[in-house]
Amino acid sequence: MNTLAKIDIGHSACPHDCPSTCALEVELPGENRVGRIHGARTNSYTAGVVCAKVARYADRLHHPDRLLKPLIRAGAKGEGGWKEASWEAALDVVAEKFIAAEEKYGSETVWPYFYAGTMGLVQRDGIERLRHAKRYSGFFGSICTNLAWTGWMMGTGKLAGPDPREMAKSDCVVIWGTNAVVTQVNVMTHAIRARKERGAKIVVVDIYENATMKQADIGLIVRPGTDAALACAVMHVLFREGMADRAYLEKYTDDPKGLEAHLQTRTPEWASAITGLSVAEIEAFARLVGTTKRTFFRLGYGFSRQRNGPVAMHAASCIAAVTGAWQYEGGGAFHSNSGILKLDMDLVEGRRLRDPKIRYLDHSRIGPVLVGRADALYGGPPVTAMLIQNTNPANVAPEQRLVRQGFLRDDLFTCVHEQFMTDTAKLADVVLPATMFLEHDDIYKGGGNQHITLGPKLVEPPEGPRTNHFVIEELAKRLGVAHLPGFGMTEREHIDVMLAKKGLGTFDTFREEKWSDQQPPFEEAHYLNGFGHADKKFHFKPNWTGQAAPNRPPRSMGIFGPYERLPEFPDHVDLIEVADEEHPFRLATSPARNFLNSTFTETPVSQAKEGRPQLLIRPDDASALGIEEGSRVEIGNMRGEVVLHAKFFEGLRRGVVIAEGIWPNSAHERGEGINVLTGSDAPAPYGGAPVHDNKVWVRPAR
Repeated sequence: MNTLAKIDIGHSACPHDCPSTCALEVELPGENRVGRIHGARTNSYTAGVVCAKVARYADRLHHPDRLLKPLIRAGAKGEGGWKEASWEAALDVVAEKFIAAEEKYGSETVWPYFYAGTMGLVQRDGIERLRHAKRYSGFFGSICTNLAWTGWMMGTGKLAGPDPREMAKSDCVVIWGTNAVVTQVNVMTHAIRARKERGAKIVVVDIYENATMKQADIGLIVRPGTDAALACAVMHVLFREGMADRAYLEKYTDDPKGLEAHLQTRTPEWASAITGLSVAEIEAFARLVGTTKRTFFRLGYGFSRQRNGPVAMHAASCIAAVTGAWQYEGGGAFHSNSGILKLDMDLVEGRRLRDPKIRYLDHSRIGPVLVGRADALYGGPPVTAMLIQNTNPANVAPEQRLVRQGFLRDDLFTCVHEQFMTDTAKLADVVLPATMFLEHDDIYKGGGNQHITLGPKLVEPPEGPRTNHFVIEELAKRLGVAHLPGFGMTEREHIDVMLAKKGLGTFDTFREEKWSDQQPPFEEAHYLNGFGHADKKFHFKPNWTGQAAPNRPPRSMGIFGPYERLPEFPDHVDLIEVADEEHPFRLATSPARNFLNSTFTETPVSQAKEGRPQLLIRPDDASALGIEEGSRVEIGNMRGEVVLHAKFFEGLRRGVVIAEGIWPNSAHERGEGINVLTGSDAPAPYGGAPVHDNKVWVRPAR
């Protein structure tokens, strides 16, 4: 029996920070409630599949611990004392504090701070309109994409690639540096279809035997931060054994002869010593992709979250150019389609109001910013007032101890607009309750696919929560900028403008369509008309500090990190935190299956399925340290220490440990989470957060 026929179905898009941006079918059983959520069956990318945590989204929407009333701090910061307030009173306090801060230090003392808790373009990015109108400090959003996008752009010159649905038409799918089963389940939909229908091989390259590798035909476990060495050795074999497509190289790439000469010494033996793979594993992988023209390299974000991450991404993307795989349907390399999904954001973000003289602050470096480090403040005043939407920096940002120290400053006023009492909300002065994605109108674009998807309001929120858009509009009135362009419009009016400029109609007409497929023609997507650089070539020789990139920081911020060590050709460089005698282990903070960054950690099913914060460690490494299965272990480095429980796991290289999931700080016995251990330094050349790149010591907890 088709039970869905008895229930109204609404259509939306998943708002969370995942490349899939799944088109959704939402059960609406009535009484303003939501039932089960399904992937949209008629969307060719989502193909009826959605991850389990989003499928049970009703657990979040109807959670008894949702924030429902504005709260104003009563007592010392972080002690948990609150008094309820009306929306009018709470917003009045925020505006008064912002005005007072500006009068004392100037407009740049206020720092609106946000990120990808929702990927909706109106609800997420409207905070920029207030920023620009008031000339508050700029926001360089670096934490997620910078390291990956920089490396990708060095080769292709454009943030785009083959239709990701072509994975289903591949003869070999290489899933590199992304645990797709956990973080973008639709990749597996198309890869497994290729295996069933074409006998395609699935290869997974990662740092541990995760859920995706368990579904692969070939799993390659490399040491963290060594992916570029594997890529170089693969290309060495391709040239050595005559599997390089020399005609393609001559026509489409910048310096194939220089690359071949450079790779002469990057042998499988050289790479084996660096990566931990055997020579046989490296050569077998090279021969597979070298003899399989329809090889699709699906390159994720995870392996780029090292200090040499851009180098790794660039090196991996080079393989498809050496084999000429770009020429074939089901072949080439893909990271993100964000470069094709252009919507006009001028009014939403208030771009015409931006003052180019205003400083930008790096959101990955919120810890150094809030404790007043001069290099993080770029010569401007201290940050003494913040509005935070769609992110939880006290939990997810690097160097958590600095972040907490900064938030506890008596001279810092913080307003957090949130759905739950997160670690960041607990440290705020004012907390405002926020709606969830099914309770407001928005529009989405999916970097992992090719769709622009509408997310209309499907249910009414509980009494109390308000949208991000409402908060920005109300603050604009109190701060004297509501008359400026972009203000005074509804969410639907903003969406109408974006759709009209894209030639996609209006909110009402697009609601009937649900989504729009923006995939370019084959020749463009496969770069057969030339790559994105001025010379139309794929670049083996990256212009590390000169290449335009969608994530390049404003010029006033300069170039980050030891950029002079970035290589001329694809290569392995030890810009990573190399393990040493004092810190003999390498730690990665990989995603958990039932969490998404710090979201879903509040739902009972996700909590039960994940259990507790654990450290994956090899039994032989644990035995050498006197650590027993399930025992408390202390893991630390120069930034601090955290207590976890040991979970023995064979699917690692020796000297590597994994902590899955960003648990709330309160889930750890000392009240500090895993990001105590991650660094907030900005890697070369354009910054980012190297959260998987940490040297640590491990010992039995005292």
